[in-house]
Amino acid sequence: MRVWPGKPYPLGATWDGEGVNFALFSEHATAVELCLFDGPEASRESCRIRVEEQTDQVWHVYIPGLWPGQHYGYRVHGPYVPQEGHRFNPAKLLIDPYAKSIAGTVEWSDAMFGYQIGDPNADLSLDDRDNAANIPKCVVVDQAFTWGGDRQLKIPWDRTVIYEVHVKGLTAQHPDIPDHMRGTYSALTTPAVIDHLIEVGVTAIELLPVHHFIRDKHLADRGLTNYWGYNSIGFFAPDIRYAVSPVRGRHVREFKTMVKTLHSAGIEVILDVVYNHTAEGNHLGPTLSFRGIDNAAYYRLVDNDKRYYMDYTGCGNTLNVSHPRTLQLIMDSLRYWVTEMHVDGFRFDLASALARELHAVDRLSAFFDILHQDPILSQVKLIAEPWDVGEGGYQVGNFPVGWAEWNGKYRDTIRRYMKSDGGQVAELAYRLTGSSDLYGVSGRRPFASVNFITAHDGFTLHDLVSYNDKHNELNGENNQDGTNDNASWNCGVEGPTNDSVIVELRERQKRNFLTLLFLSQGVPMLCGGDEIGRTQKGNNNAYCQDNEISWFDWNFDHAQRDLLKFVRSLIRLRNSHPVLRRRRFFQGRHIRGSEVKDLSWFRPDGKEMTDEDWNAGYARSLSLRLAGDAIIEKDEKGRPIVGDTLLILLNAHHAPLAFTLPAHKRGIRWSPLLDTAASEETEKAVTSFKGGERYKMDARSIAILRLDGKD
Repeated sequence: MRVWPGKPYPLGATWDGEGVNFALFSEHATAVELCLFDGPEASRESCRIRVEEQTDQVWHVYIPGLWPGQHYGYRVHGPYVPQEGHRFNPAKLLIDPYAKSIAGTVEWSDAMFGYQIGDPNADLSLDDRDNAANIPKCVVVDQAFTWGGDRQLKIPWDRTVIYEVHVKGLTAQHPDIPDHMRGTYSALTTPAVIDHLIEVGVTAIELLPVHHFIRDKHLADRGLTNYWGYNSIGFFAPDIRYAVSPVRGRHVREFKTMVKTLHSAGIEVILDVVYNHTAEGNHLGPTLSFRGIDNAAYYRLVDNDKRYYMDYTGCGNTLNVSHPRTLQLIMDSLRYWVTEMHVDGFRFDLASALARELHAVDRLSAFFDILHQDPILSQVKLIAEPWDVGEGGYQVGNFPVGWAEWNGKYRDTIRRYMKSDGGQVAELAYRLTGSSDLYGVSGRRPFASVNFITAHDGFTLHDLVSYNDKHNELNGENNQDGTNDNASWNCGVEGPTNDSVIVELRERQKRNFLTLLFLSQGVPMLCGGDEIGRTQKGNNNAYCQDNEISWFDWNFDHAQRDLLKFVRSLIRLRNSHPVLRRRRFFQGRHIRGSEVKDLSWFRPDGKEMTDEDWNAGYARSLSLRLAGDAIIEKDEKGRPIVGDTLLILLNAHHAPLAFTLPAHKRGIRWSPLLDTAASEETEKAVTSFKGGERYKMDARSIAILRLDGKD
């Protein structure tokens, strides 16, 4: 086989039409070997090539005559001295960190570990068993694809509605999708899925991790799997398990086709990405890639004992973003998914871990600096999960301008308010109006807040109103996993019930939660399946349940069809009223000659809220008026944005209550648009109300009225 020196850039395996250039960074390696395999199941390499060239700590070689579809891996030589941070072991075949395609999955055996398994100090001893038969192989890919005129959609934040969902879970049981396509990237291109997303009204689909990930050994030993996928090992490779055609990198084209098809339907694609840690775990974890390539460069190690890892993630390790090559890896990966795969943005798992320069979270870290200066990445949607498990890791509201955040305070406040906890109304006011206390001071806008009631991690919406406690027994951890702080309420009975009163109350509570979500300033995120009342039977940590517990059931009953219809109407309501999608925070004062303030809060008796009212622990009912003629914003063509004035009535009390409607001028009228306690027949019978009249609210209900002017 001919071997040429090759080039140090780009990193990874790059086919140029005549051959393949291989480039691998390792600062501390003493030698690198490229191993070629005849296929993903091959237990031994067909060829082992010593990489002789090294430039700026990058080992590189060019093999003329190689084609896309070639399987490969690396063996890296160097010291095995865990106390100094080095864990090189050439007996272990390693995954290329820049692999664009990874074929196969880990087959667990003791050979997957770089040390001799035994006592607690076992990781200090080198294991020389070959693992090539047990580890996935990297695959050279051809990046050619006919995109046509496809590009990022760049939907404005104020018009964005996010739908968080799992690739497989959404389609695994869909009756209108062919069996061989269910649970795949291709399934997301079918009319069954596209039509549902369009009908609901979402503008972006946020996919749980699709980077190639590992099925944890402890889960495999229990017959479970890592369903969610938060255990990445390949930051450039779409996971092959979601592919119809898992042969020689074809799933890369399948992923691109998915993105292109969703774009053609007007739907953005956002990826949930896990750059904070890898699947190699702590010092007793397997050797799969980074650990064997250059452990001391890729991971944050304990300063006074580099045998151990700094763990800000709860997953055993933390990537060393302060190292320039590790930071480059992340940035190169992000650019690849934007430029080559055309995705529209990212949600960063445990993003605070990426901001840790030394120990403390640093909002001015190099990670943020480079992102903001990058002409490509600075223009896509960037969403942080603004916490990690380390000290000082809860950073809601502290990310820089240009970032949106999962607003955990929004979730917690709305849940507590709707279950009638006292002392919530002051906090509720901030959350409904875009959380200016969190984002306004730093110059950010309301759309910095990604509002959500539920997400993949925790109860579904149906379970939030059906269970007081988690029920995770099937996870095999004695119900010890998952959070105990759910702020949930079962409405009277734990779990399923035939009691019609409780069932009706649960359905109303679902409508209440969804109504608040889509009326709040900021960016709403709907957890996929909540629109159809999906249940996980009380499991609030279904990370290992790749089965009916996590999959959508597309056989709807009457209540589910009604809920789906309600969600559609809510999103249409949001879209038709610009006062619900403000790009600037409310001022709470008269603006531009408006006859009312842009935002006003009222007690049920119609009088404006006082400081005493805000601080009253018993307060559970209030209303807010949003002035559509005081938005002080302009559209993309410079025209003033003016819309209807809306009144939102909130009654989280356990008893009915009559609200006196505001009457800032004589003769004004309010027309009901929505009442979460009203049936369709009741809604059709309602006309309008004069200012000063009383609107009767049922217990635990929300209503929306529109100002229609004078008689």
